[in-house]
Amino acid sequence: MGWSTEQDGAAAQGGHGAEAAGAAPGEGVRARPPVALSPSRASDFMQCPLLYRFRVIDKLPEKPSAAATRGTVVHAVLERLFDAPAAERTAAGARAMVPGEWAKLLAKRPELAELFAGDADGERLATWLAEAEALVERWFSLEDPTRLEPADRELYVETVLESGLQLRGFIDRVDVAPTGEVRIVDYKTGKAPRPQFAEGALFQMKFYALVMWRLRGVVPRRLQLVYLGSGDVLTYDPGEADLRAVERKLLALWEAIRLATETGDWRPRPTKLCGWCDHQAHCPEFGGTPPVYPLEARPADAGGAPQGRMGAI
Repeated sequence: MGWSTEQDGAAAQGGHGAEAAGAAPGEGVRARPPVALSPSRASDFMQCPLLYRFRVIDKLPEKPSAAATRGTVVHAVLERLFDAPAAERTAAGARAMVPGEWAKLLAKRPELAELFAGDADGERLATWLAEAEALVERWFSLEDPTRLEPADRELYVETVLESGLQLRGFIDRVDVAPTGEVRIVDYKTGKAPRPQFAEGALFQMKFYALVMWRLRGVVPRRLQLVYLGSGDVLTYDPGEADLRAVERKLLALWEAIRLATETGDWRPRPTKLCGWCDHQAHCPEFGGTPPVYPLEARPADAGGAPQGRMGAI
């Protein structure tokens, strides 16, 4: 589509890599009711209301993930690659950036060293870095960075809907065509989902499209998911009807979160993903007990709908 740079003055306000890599909360963080919704936390609640509580209300620590940390490093490379002139954006140069970005991340988050505890000869780390380099190189078979000049990279976006709901998040890349058309791009280091699960994958992108529409008054022309794990590119062209439907879904979702927050009734939703959860020791589905609820709670209204469920969402 001939995408080129169109600066609008919006500046990224830090990365979301720490969240993706499973950052532990700081000590002494006081529990507070949620005040905003991001795509990842919305997905958490839809997956399991209790998981949302553990992450947002209780702020329970989670073990670093090698896969998520690798994704953070790859994202950093693909963001900073565009600092170089177009002719210098080569696959070899991008691969060479991987060890340096890992070193920067490790300096910020020393606890990530435990991912390679006992790796005295460095073999596991070398394999992990090679996997990250391979993901970076695969991107060059999917997009040509010498022909791209992103308008924004790692863009922090935030808006408040008419209802008062605050939405926020980070967009990997925003491209703007000379004609003004906007493309939102997100990098995924995993494999593309099967067609029947594509809608779930697009939820995050439609969330971002809604925020951009409310911020700039223009519906993004294209949403693009780049799957480095499988070498696939998933695209979707949204319309206003799509985004209004997403807004209705988010409002219903936020109402369910509000009710669960007020009552303290956060119910687990067992799925196959439970096997990957760090919070089994606190989950009733695994014989655990959640921490004492740190917020003031009121009993659910008699005869009301169960809290912590999505109902018609």
